[in-house]
Amino acid sequence: MAAPTASGGDIISDLPVLTRKDFVSNQEVRWCPGCGDYSILAQMQKMLPDLKVPREKIVFISGIGCSSRFPYYVESYGFHSIHGRALTLATGLKSARPDLSVFVVTGDGDGLSIGGNHLLHAMRRNIDLNVVLFNNRIYGLTKGQYSPTSEFGKVTKSSPYGTTEKPLNPIRVALAAGATFVARSIDRDTKHLEETLFKAAQHKGISFVEVYQNCNIFNDGAYAAFTDKEVRQDRMVYLESGKPVRFGKNMEHGIRLNGFTPEVVMNAASDDGLLVHDAATDNITLANILVGMDYPEFPVPVGIFRDVAAPTFDQLLQKQVDDAMAKGAGKFEDVLYSGETWTVS
Repeated sequence: MAAPTASGGDIISDLPVLTRKDFVSNQEVRWCPGCGDYSILAQMQKMLPDLKVPREKIVFISGIGCSSRFPYYVESYGFHSIHGRALTLATGLKSARPDLSVFVVTGDGDGLSIGGNHLLHAMRRNIDLNVVLFNNRIYGLTKGQYSPTSEFGKVTKSSPYGTTEKPLNPIRVALAAGATFVARSIDRDTKHLEETLFKAAQHKGISFVEVYQNCNIFNDGAYAAFTDKEVRQDRMVYLESGKPVRFGKNMEHGIRLNGFTPEVVMNAASDDGLLVHDAATDNITLANILVGMDYPEFPVPVGIFRDVAAPTFDQLLQKQVDDAMAKGAGKFEDVLYSGETWTVS
């Protein structure tokens, strides 16, 4: 046995070479034609062999929603749970079996509405889980109601006069909850998505990846203004830790800070004065500034916002178990009759 991977799960030295085909199940993929979920599934299946983890050590857990059919389509262990509760099952599984690589697949409705509290607590505990949140800004499975990430004023079947709620920003939520790995990608940039999922899976601790995903039936084109290939380079900025924040077809534009306020620098001749991204800092101020850059005033940031090391919940829990066992075997009767006891006559 070699050392465990960052995502849990053991690398086996004599493991047969796995390919994407090994992670494709025999189940018919049943999403609407053209759905962005197909892209996310494909990039996940392409990435998984690179982890060098046996399939029997990989588990996918989901809640309810279009994205939650994911476990059926990956040839590994999986659990299709109930609405918003995927992270509770994942927490229990990872606590009992820290050797497993556990992925949680959720959506903006499943993960941020009924499951929002579980998501927050999993992040603050820093459980070694890989959370992938599909964000299409709509409820797709239940046919087009507004979700926690729908834009203010969005007209849907459940908001015929427009929503009166401000949307949640999943990245900002993750940063506030203390997630140790926070990233964003898009379904249409397959190379970036695959790389982001791989880096997230290697992280030791909770990893959270928001994926801008198009629902071509109930919210088609939600991100087209900046994700379409023809405009992407000018309207999105790809974050790279340690490098100046630049964008444009020729990386000719940049971002600088005026105090704590970001500013666009058009045709920045040099890197002098430009903001340098640092995903490894414990200070989340920079990441919050970046995630607050809203289109169309700013290019939309994608990439890794935060990637820091910290003790994980499952590691600390296992240490408590090991320490208790090291004291030797006890007797159940001693526990039962210790502490505050009384006799009822």
